[in-house]
Amino acid sequence: MKKVLFFFITVFSLFGKCFALELTHYSSSAVLIEPSTKTILYEVNKDERRPPASMTKMMTLLLIMEKIDDGSIKLDDKVLISKNASSMGGSQVFLQENMQIEVEQLVKSIAIASGNDAAVAMAEHIAGSVDEFVNMMNDKVQELELKNTHFVNVHGLDAENHYSSAFDMGQIALELLKHEKILDFTSLYEDYLVKPDGTKTWLVNTNKLVRFYSGVDGLKTGYTSTAGYCLTSTAKKNNIRFVTVVMGADTTEHRSEDTTSMLNYAFTTYKLNNILEKDKIIAEIEVNKGKQDKGTISVKEDVTDLIKQNEEKNYSYNINKYKVSAPIIKGSIVGNLEVIDNNGKVVKTVDLIINESIEKQNFFNLYFDLFKKIINGFL
Repeated sequence: MKKVLFFFITVFSLFGKCFALELTHYSSSAVLIEPSTKTILYEVNKDERRPPASMTKMMTLLLIMEKIDDGSIKLDDKVLISKNASSMGGSQVFLQENMQIEVEQLVKSIAIASGNDAAVAMAEHIAGSVDEFVNMMNDKVQELELKNTHFVNVHGLDAENHYSSAFDMGQIALELLKHEKILDFTSLYEDYLVKPDGTKTWLVNTNKLVRFYSGVDGLKTGYTSTAGYCLTSTAKKNNIRFVTVVMGADTTEHRSEDTTSMLNYAFTTYKLNNILEKDKIIAEIEVNKGKQDKGTISVKEDVTDLIKQNEEKNYSYNINKYKVSAPIIKGSIVGNLEVIDNNGKVVKTVDLIINESIEKQNFFNLYFDLFKKIINGFL
């Protein structure tokens, strides 16, 4: 009896392995993510700590884009190139000491050509020193709750205690994609760095899929002899985007092949159901002690559900409102919304925000409201 049981266990085990999803063949670790739901669709050793090489620059670019978007720096600001930046080895765009060059040109140089010198120049411009910028990078790691990432430089050259994982790189990519302007740079296959003296450096994207795979518009390659060939890629087609990460491939062709395999699987297997748009008003909410007694509310972000291509779903939702009092600022969270599919399962819970700023009533407003109520009582 034991021999028979062992036989069936062996057969079922082999059967399962034969039909297990295997999309990557050359990478030591990999992950495939749908950004709007943050669903992991495929993974191999996703939490394994490995040198990320120049994919490190996704974090560098993330901090740069945050500063651009909050107005701390501008794309046309001039950056003074230091001796330290100009002396960087590895991938470079040949910046010269004391050259003054615009932020936009440096961002382009990092995003397209993976310029180590450009990355150092921007780090010094933002934080005053590379070391302080690295501290900012690791603070962001903590903020994003990444468990398997630590940085010691801004460019990704091999160094002790400098590591990340496929999953963590994917999370950094998702955060970077919130700054949509970055795709204006990462989607370019080639461009030129224009220097102050009028000379140009030809920039060619190290991510060849930008040219050869329809829909790919980013994000960042990496290579060192220790890290192997790495790539964080993103592509969008038919209103759905995916992010892939591969680490430790043995050739550029193989990292592209593993990435292509994951993207092909994702686009042919899944689609997005768009349930609610973030700007659409869905209800009103009472506001106590406000100059207005009501405000309108909408979901904080687009509400989507990831489903199989041949699948159909209908949805309902529950609106849970908080008790709200003035003063209140536009965009404040005032409740949540539960999205329920046709099986009765809550597929997503999202924050609700108020669409207007409402000031608190003053004595005159209170008196006027009371007067209106008295008058209406006589009519």
